[in-house]
Amino acid sequence: MTTMRFEISGLNCGACAARAEKAMSGVAGVVSAHVNLADHTATVQADAGLLAQIEAASGGAGYPAKVIVKGEVAVDRDDETPALRDATFLAALLTLPIFSVEMGGHVFPAIHHFIAQSIGLQASWIVQFVLATAVLIGPGRVFYRLGVPALLRRAPDMNSLVVLGATAAWGYSTIATFAPHILPAGSVAVYFEAAAVIVTLILLGRWLEARAKGRTGAAIKRLIGLRPDTARVLRDGQIVPVKVEDVIVGDVIHLAAGERIPVDGTVQSGAGFIDESMISGEPIAVEKGQGDSVIAGTLNGTAALVMRAQAVGADTMLARIIAMVAEAQGARLPVQDLVNKITLWFVPAVMVIAAATVVLWLVFGSLPMALVAGVSVLIIACPCAMGLATPTSIMVGTGRAAELGVLFRRGDALQSVQGVDVVAFDKTGTLTKGAPRVMTSTIGAADLLLVGAVEAASNHPLAAAIVSFAADDLPTASGVETIAGLGIAGDVAGRRVAIGNSAMMQREGLEVEDDTPAGQTPVFAAIDGRFAGVLGLSDEVKPSSHATVNALQAQGVQVVMISGDTAEAAGVLGQSLGIDRVIAGVLPEGKVDAVRALQKDGRSVAFVGDGINDAPALAAADVGIAMGTGTDIAVDSADIVLVSGNPAGVARAIEISRRTLRNIWQNLGWAFGYNVVLIPVAALGWLTPQLAALAMAASSVLVVTNALRLRWVKVASL
Repeated sequence: MTTMRFEISGLNCGACAARAEKAMSGVAGVVSAHVNLADHTATVQADAGLLAQIEAASGGAGYPAKVIVKGEVAVDRDDETPALRDATFLAALLTLPIFSVEMGGHVFPAIHHFIAQSIGLQASWIVQFVLATAVLIGPGRVFYRLGVPALLRRAPDMNSLVVLGATAAWGYSTIATFAPHILPAGSVAVYFEAAAVIVTLILLGRWLEARAKGRTGAAIKRLIGLRPDTARVLRDGQIVPVKVEDVIVGDVIHLAAGERIPVDGTVQSGAGFIDESMISGEPIAVEKGQGDSVIAGTLNGTAALVMRAQAVGADTMLARIIAMVAEAQGARLPVQDLVNKITLWFVPAVMVIAAATVVLWLVFGSLPMALVAGVSVLIIACPCAMGLATPTSIMVGTGRAAELGVLFRRGDALQSVQGVDVVAFDKTGTLTKGAPRVMTSTIGAADLLLVGAVEAASNHPLAAAIVSFAADDLPTASGVETIAGLGIAGDVAGRRVAIGNSAMMQREGLEVEDDTPAGQTPVFAAIDGRFAGVLGLSDEVKPSSHATVNALQAQGVQVVMISGDTAEAAGVLGQSLGIDRVIAGVLPEGKVDAVRALQKDGRSVAFVGDGINDAPALAAADVGIAMGTGTDIAVDSADIVLVSGNPAGVARAIEISRRTLRNIWQNLGWAFGYNVVLIPVAALGWLTPQLAALAMAASSVLVVTNALRLRWVKVASL
């Protein structure tokens, strides 16, 4: 199974998206399909061999699909805004004389009398016929091109409603103009202005909607804009400009001051500050020197640097971030399933209501009122607003989160994280910097060399600190063995060295007392079965950790720290940060048990970690949040990634999630409420077709505009 993304053409309303989705889902072997009306894409989970069948199924339903190559983002889709703008202006130009003559005559009788006495009403109607026909076959052609085939497929969409409404008004008026004897006495009247105004106002609404929708993908466009086109690469002893896509791993790249970094790599020479705010959301520039990593798209400061490429193309962090944001923006929330079911049947239901309205007005009213009410019902209905309510908010919300350094890797996390009751932090690398130092030692210098030699063979976070503290020139250890949850042992120059926690010492047959200062992590050492002493290590707390804990508690969330450290050391850190509960002495496999214990009584738990050993807990939690500075395995197991490794991103993620969900419910409330209230109003004849078209156009624009408010969401600076 694989996840494929498609670019979909011909989507104009929620009913279109629902039908395209139904067609794709109907292909045998497709596990799931989701069509996003906001960005005209589809995400399909299926066997890769079904690509052609999926494209054929969507195309057969009237919505041609084109697969998006992995690593690419569908932001280069032809912008429909200019075409809609031109069509709107032309339609308005043709409609204005009709509207002025017909509606002006109702408001100012003098205009009506002047026309009657000059060119005559019949000539006026013929002029209106010509202009209205020009509107329908010119700017309005798009509705017929899409709406009529949909009707013939028995899958009507919003275009079909416009076609039926405008054609009914135009057809009735044409008969009244050229064959009035067909109509009952007293019912001869023209509604050319209704047909023309309907098309003009709906084109206006689509134009405004397209402009607004174009801004919903601004976050991805800004991220893509961070990629420079060329890099200055050392080739054959010369520094030459090379297209970024031609840079290969190992290339030496020269960076000028103020230049964007083209690919991921490490600094070879030079030192300076790098502005990483556009990726991490952190405003303070980061100091970089030889050996430090740099990220594609970030901005070099005032110093010239030389770097070596380590990740290029789709493997760079920027490319992976863009891919994650695109995936999150195309995500489906559970509420969307209900919306899709409704929109699938919405247009046929509206057509039935419109038909019933016409019949009832013919029985209890008049033919002109039957026409006005029926057309108004067809035009007032707006499946667009329903279809756009959720995806536009998701696109803007996840885009804003990305700007703040928070990536929603899985769409349902956007909904679930806003309701978490508990946030459980791993200690090392999340609340602390993950770079501990030896603060105290009772081990003699000679024994310390042996301890350092064994630790040099370990990849434990504490090992590097002990090696650095021991000496620069260490002997070589052999037979090194890591004992999970206890420590490490090996042989150095014929002597047996065991290092670890108190349980490791018990394994060696030794009883030890922990007399390290409070807040330090003790590491005991035994040599040839003799207790050699203890090292006290401490990890520096990240500057934003305390503020993060306070922010989460202010949001009504319980904060827990899960640590493999001793109860005393973990307790001192937890107390200093104001953490509600500390679970200490937890082995790597015990983190999952700790998470499940916190989930009792139906509580929703988010776990925050960064290491390989955090991956199971990240997967077990209701929401897994990984530090972007952590391991790839941890990131792959997470629902949310904090790019900069700043724990403040957890509070930001919850705040963005809550704002986005609130925005979605506002949009859905408006979209459904609008249709529930105004369709009966139109059926009762209390709305003209012109007002119905204006209201329908405004409905979609309002939904998208409300979603755009999320672009300016402010979160606490932590």
